[in-house]
Amino acid sequence: MWGDIAIAFLIAFLMTFMATPHTINLAKKLGAIDTPKDERRINKVDMPRLGGLAVIAGFFVSIIYLLITMTVENKIDLMQDDYATKLVGFVIGALIIGIVCFIDDVKGVPALGKLCAQIISALVVIKFGIKIDTLDIPFFNINSGNDVFFVILTLLWIVGITNSMNLIDGLDGLSTGISLISCLSLIIIFSLNGSPLISIILITALGGALCGFLPYNFNPAKTFIGDTGSNFLGYCLSIISILGIAKTYTAFVIVAPLLVLALPIFDTLFAIVRRIVHGKSLKAVIQADSGHLHHKMIEKGFTQKQAVLILYGISAILGMFAIILMDSGIWKALSFAIIIFIIIAMGYKEFFKQRLLGDMSEEQKKEK
Repeated sequence: MWGDIAIAFLIAFLMTFMATPHTINLAKKLGAIDTPKDERRINKVDMPRLGGLAVIAGFFVSIIYLLITMTVENKIDLMQDDYATKLVGFVIGALIIGIVCFIDDVKGVPALGKLCAQIISALVVIKFGIKIDTLDIPFFNINSGNDVFFVILTLLWIVGITNSMNLIDGLDGLSTGISLISCLSLIIIFSLNGSPLISIILITALGGALCGFLPYNFNPAKTFIGDTGSNFLGYCLSIISILGIAKTYTAFVIVAPLLVLALPIFDTLFAIVRRIVHGKSLKAVIQADSGHLHHKMIEKGFTQKQAVLILYGISAILGMFAIILMDSGIWKALSFAIIIFIIIAMGYKEFFKQRLLGDMSEEQKKEK
């Protein structure tokens, strides 16, 4: 198994790493360029934004190769639990989101149009059999007989995570790095949980593709992942997390993906509330603003790189908390969280002060 996991990572990594320069050239030819035309844009120069195509290519090349070889070797049975059918639905949904978001990156698509594509993709996936169908939480147990409830829950999960990764994509390498940390956390959680091999292969391939893209996307970025990439990341993470918990719907297993993806989920929920309050209308939810976590950190004086690394750290702590929760239970997870909180509280002011001073330009120092 671990050999195949290593192959999944390496093929996705190399394919994405080698394909990204081609997406940069393609973006320039098609005019898929992110121009800093308003205050919301953190980038100061024009930036190609079709990097997501390289991530998608790396992911699918790796998956197709492994599904073929592992089927030939009888290491995986795609007929078991209708995985072949589910994967077809997954690919169709990815195509719908990918095509609409590619058009958005090149020519622009209204926010409502992208939301409709996300909903249609989620419904396709559900129709092909990928859905949450049981909740086994203390004092709250719902079984698969309540089909309408689980269809709505799965739809909200897929559309919500897809949007959350899109909304948090505001700084160089932010959505890419947070998605990579989420992938690494889910690989460990799936291994501890005895999840289906297909889910481990899928999440590993996604992680490998992100590793191949991050060198081009980390500050200072050479290219952006674009809506094509950020929507694909959220779509994949939402669906693979469902496949990964498909065998055991215990409370901890259900909570684990929520914790791993807690940072983008929180940012999205806060954005929804903020926009409704400020806009005084539900229509305001789809109107972009500059109130996201990364915007607030830049306003506080952090550089792009500092803000991204801090958010990476928060995401990694949440992922580690989920892993400890799965492996050792609630008390060890809580004690870990308390220790981390105490350590950060002891030195965060001086740490951030030194980081800010250390990264200031000579001109900024003279002004002070």
